[in-house]
Amino acid sequence: MLVENSARFIRRLPWAEGSDGESDGKGPFEKDLFEAPDFTSLHALAYCSSIIFPGINLPNYNDVRQTTGFKNVMISNRISAENQGEPSPFISASDAPAFMKHKYHAYYLWVVLHELLGHGTGRMLTQDGPETFNFDPKNPPLNPLTGKAVQSWYRPGQTWTGLFGDIATTVDECRAELVGAYLMSDKELLEMSGFTDDSEITADDLMYNLYLQLGVDGLRGLANYIEDDHKWGQAHSRAHFGMLKCLLRASPTFLKITHAPTANTLIVNVDRAQILSVGKPALGAFLLHLHIYRCTADVAACRAFYEELTAVDGEFLEWRKIVLANRQPRMSFVQANTFLEKEGDDVQVRLREYEASVEGMVRSWAERDV
Repeated sequence: MLVENSARFIRRLPWAEGSDGESDGKGPFEKDLFEAPDFTSLHALAYCSSIIFPGINLPNYNDVRQTTGFKNVMISNRISAENQGEPSPFISASDAPAFMKHKYHAYYLWVVLHELLGHGTGRMLTQDGPETFNFDPKNPPLNPLTGKAVQSWYRPGQTWTGLFGDIATTVDECRAELVGAYLMSDKELLEMSGFTDDSEITADDLMYNLYLQLGVDGLRGLANYIEDDHKWGQAHSRAHFGMLKCLLRASPTFLKITHAPTANTLIVNVDRAQILSVGKPALGAFLLHLHIYRCTADVAACRAFYEELTAVDGEFLEWRKIVLANRQPRMSFVQANTFLEKEGDDVQVRLREYEASVEGMVRSWAERDV
């Protein structure tokens, strides 16, 4: 149902709100026709990688996604495994039980929106030849950040990754995370997913859980900041920290981090009453900037904006020390194998599972023989 109604929710994204009939009411920075992708939720027997992402948007080439289409794959048992770990050290004791109870549902929907509408939206303004544009260069669209006609676009031969270089992946992931988080405050969308004011886990519960997750993920991301080199070691971590910093700046009373130096703790606190009035608009403004920079090939403005928002200095460096001191063991996924075994004249497929330990993991990889 969400896939079928995608266009309705795209019209509610910051760059589409208030648009006229252009691109089916989605505005000049969105494709004329959103082709609902193939969407598959599956359980993976084995995922042969050191990192198992909960969702994948394929292919990883923006030009192909823009012109041909894409598909989404959700690794459902990977997402459910996320909910089996220990409570985060950054969640208060009073919030922890509900946080763990609601985490899977909020996280699953966030990932769905990230892959479907995060990576699936946006139109790059491009020029393919001397007189070939996918927009009217004599009457270019207005940039909602400046109120003036756009001044930049992708010239012949230019691509998103080629032009934006080292920040392309993290900005792309941050934009997709922001789309998902922004739409998680849409009551109609949540109702479509089974969460209402009267359900066991309410729509408000899901929204509150998401913003707690944004705080937790932002703090956890600091573990992947390399202080000596002033660089980030992971694209998603940088994106999550930028989102946390955005919410901290939005209001001194909405999302707060309680820092207790003597106890070596950081606790995320969110004011439920300000989610729609402060949290959502702050994420929307952040999202609008990244989306317009991406669509108009404005790499200079994007780099200045994003690097400033993801800079780690001052108090954040102190927080990083506490994050590292409280770092939880990395999740290890022990995955099964299948084998062909002969029984008389028949050949049977046998599933072999392993104990959840380091030894089990080593054995599973050794017997996988890849």
